[in-house]
Amino acid sequence: MRILVLNGPNLDVLHLRDPTLYGGISLHDLESRIYAWASELGLSARCEQTNHEGGALDLLHEALDWADGLVINPGAWTHYSYALRDAVELFKVPVVEVHLSDIDAREDFRKHSVIAELATFRVTGKGPDGYREALELLAATVPA
Repeated sequence: MRILVLNGPNLDVLHLRDPTLYGGISLHDLESRIYAWASELGLSARCEQTNHEGGALDLLHEALDWADGLVINPGAWTHYSYALRDAVELFKVPVVEVHLSDIDAREDFRKHSVIAELATFRVTGKGPDGYREALELLAATVPA
């Protein structure tokens, strides 16, 4: 089972962001954990990160041809990117929306997700471990 794990803007500087909200981990360390968790679960993960919306769309379009599941942390795009929403809507495989922080308990503008209604599952506020939960959810739903 092949899973695209797509992280959006500012996750490349995750290690510089508020550790109480984002887990105090670098993107490199997060991706290392994701690869280890995926391996344990019998999944094949491909981690990608971009700060460019068009780049994210390209990665999503490419994954339509090979991904059996999608884990996406859209970052700030969560709240307004209908282009990203339209690309996610094309997926016919399970989609897990992940957020390191609990966006529902933060500022009002963060509570709205244009991706939420498309997601098979949502995992928020669990820090880096939320990605493990996302992979576990996919492992339980994606056919072998």
